[in-house]
Amino acid sequence: MSHLGRINNLVNHLMVEDVEEDQDELHLNNVSGKVKKDSITVTDNRTGKTYNVPIKDLTINALAFREVSETAGDNGLMVYDPGFQNTAVVTSTITYIDGDKGILRYRGYPIEELAERSSFLEVAYLLINGNLPNKVQLDSWSNRIMTHTFLHENLVGMMKTFRYDAHPMGMLISTVAALGTFYPEANPALVGQDIFKSESVRNKQILRIVGKLPTIAACAWRHRIGRPYNTPVNHLGYTENFLYMLDKLSEQDYKPNPVLCRALEILFILHADHELNCSTAAMRHIASSGTDPYTSVAGAAGALYGPSHGGANEAVLDMLQQIGAKDNVPQFIADVKAKKKKLMGFGHRIYKNYDPRAKIIRRVAYEVFDSLGKEPLIEVATELEKQALNDEYFIQRKLYPNVDFYSGLIYKAMGFPTDMFPVLFTIPRAVGWLAHWIEHCEDPETKIYRPRQVYKGEWFRNYVPIEGRPPAKVRSQDFYSSSTTKRYSKVTSSS
Repeated sequence: MSHLGRINNLVNHLMVEDVEEDQDELHLNNVSGKVKKDSITVTDNRTGKTYNVPIKDLTINALAFREVSETAGDNGLMVYDPGFQNTAVVTSTITYIDGDKGILRYRGYPIEELAERSSFLEVAYLLINGNLPNKVQLDSWSNRIMTHTFLHENLVGMMKTFRYDAHPMGMLISTVAALGTFYPEANPALVGQDIFKSESVRNKQILRIVGKLPTIAACAWRHRIGRPYNTPVNHLGYTENFLYMLDKLSEQDYKPNPVLCRALEILFILHADHELNCSTAAMRHIASSGTDPYTSVAGAAGALYGPSHGGANEAVLDMLQQIGAKDNVPQFIADVKAKKKKLMGFGHRIYKNYDPRAKIIRRVAYEVFDSLGKEPLIEVATELEKQALNDEYFIQRKLYPNVDFYSGLIYKAMGFPTDMFPVLFTIPRAVGWLAHWIEHCEDPETKIYRPRQVYKGEWFRNYVPIEGRPPAKVRSQDFYSSSTTKRYSKVTSSS
């Protein structure tokens, strides 16, 4: 990034001003006397009653609406928000996003600056500890993480029992969950629910998880391709060691391609955190029960496994392969506008501008292609991006490329199959999950998560003995799981 580019970037970020004001605690009262400026007034048209709801940090307290009641004992109103599209459940100091302006910051630092100047472990320190480390702190942090890269032989043995074609993400999730059983001293179910009030205990688990995840991922990869697992080499850097464990064969002094190491560093930085996305919300939700971080990380990884979250870049790759050639892009665009095809890798639930991560990844993609050779699908991707960004249909809908549009192409160029994509996403995102876990542990407002529901089922039914019940409606009659079950069912039903 040039000096002029840095200045422009800084100006864009300074345009968004953070205003902090001391405000009263949230509550709901019938309006009497002067209404406060920092509030909203709600009128219940069923009863004619008017309520004054204070505003704090651009939010109103959902519990306040319990007071909005039509009859005594109806428990008041609930806020219905499918998918938590406009519900804040925590206060956080980790990541700031302005989707309209295309801004992403970790602890106040623009993502563009971090991706250009920092290493992944430096950013990991920032997310977890709140500030960038100095040289001594970074060296100590890096050394401590790299000394926690080795896996217990029993855990390695467990991984070797997976089927030869087991999905790497399934292996990673299962292994992380099992990892917690090796540290009973960090299990609240065994030693008490206050164990993680200790900062030193929390830090120990963070070092273990961040250090061991690349090793688990590399073992899952080697298992997938039928090669023996490699052990870590701790004098290498974080991503360098990961690529070493993936690829080393019989070489005595094997060192990974430095261009690929740096590309992976940048991808890891960009994927480290993204506020309360699905998997991070899952991390906080599971942690709210007081369980250990290994179980919470495994659960968060399970959320990331889904194609609507961690598998989105795989969907982009499938789309580009279906398009096939740049000459087919106009027809594909027409099919998208006619709602015959889906445009993957464009648009974002948060960003209504160009995803700032996508701009960085686009540059990284070409650096990787220069080193490994051009990925044929890049021409399709470039042409698709060009035509979509100049089409009024997509401009009006604010559909811009997101981080998934180019990341899949980079991973494909590096030789990773699509089933490794969510694994490569999990390694850096675990840092964000753990940062949120710490924040959750230290939050005085922490409560176990318990969303409400709107019940619309049967109100009351009398119990009928089995002899008098009519046939029940079932969703499917196809219960057979295999041809053997089908054959057996024929024998048993005929006899």
